[in-house]
Amino acid sequence: MILTVDMGNTNISFGVFDGEELKLISRLATQRERTPDQYAIDFLNILSLHSISPEEIEGAALSSVVPELTNILSQAIKTLCNNVVIVAPGIKTGLNIAIENPSHLGADFVAGAVGTIANYPVPALVIDLGTATKIYAIDENNTFLGGMIAPGVEISLRALTNTSSQLPTIPLAAPPKVFSGDTVESMQSGTILGTACMIDGMLERFIEELGQPASIVATGGLSAFIINECKSDIIYDNLLVLKGLREIYLKNTK
Repeated sequence: MILTVDMGNTNISFGVFDGEELKLISRLATQRERTPDQYAIDFLNILSLHSISPEEIEGAALSSVVPELTNILSQAIKTLCNNVVIVAPGIKTGLNIAIENPSHLGADFVAGAVGTIANYPVPALVIDLGTATKIYAIDENNTFLGGMIAPGVEISLRALTNTSSQLPTIPLAAPPKVFSGDTVESMQSGTILGTACMIDGMLERFIEELGQPASIVATGGLSAFIINECKSDIIYDNLLVLKGLREIYLKNTK
């Protein structure tokens, strides 16, 4: 079995694959003060809950956008298995990177792009809605062309409520209509529907610059709240990055 771990600024998503079959998916909070042993205990406990022993894990792939925690999490994973592939410059991905500084490309972009190429027709546009809102493009030659990054839905909403005394904290849900006299519904409209409109508009511009139709795939923890409100034809795949990490592990160990 292969352990795949994607560490973001807010959460650590991880899964266990047995061949192409996903046996386990779970999530931990990203906490900068934790030690390798503390993370290792969490991994072991969750594996145990799903009747998976460390001896069944042949290796792992790790992507991280939190550099100060990458080594800590790698040490934790090595308590489960010795072979850990970390997404970093120099590893085999099968991805061509056509940006000015390829070494600056985030590991989550790389893993998501590899997962897209392995599972969907290219050219493709990938939407990743998490701590940040990201859209990036891959052409028909498996080349990463670049993308856009905007503040994430929760960051934007938190900034709004923290700096506006009379605006409440609201649940992430689509309102019944676009405009409303109710404060909560008005905020939901701006947050959910506004983000959906931004995504639709950016996708239109991406496709215009690509000059041809493209597959559109969405992933990330917040995609489920947003893409149903988009007018674009979008495939939702919450396992995209983990699938990409599995592919990267296989490319670097076989």
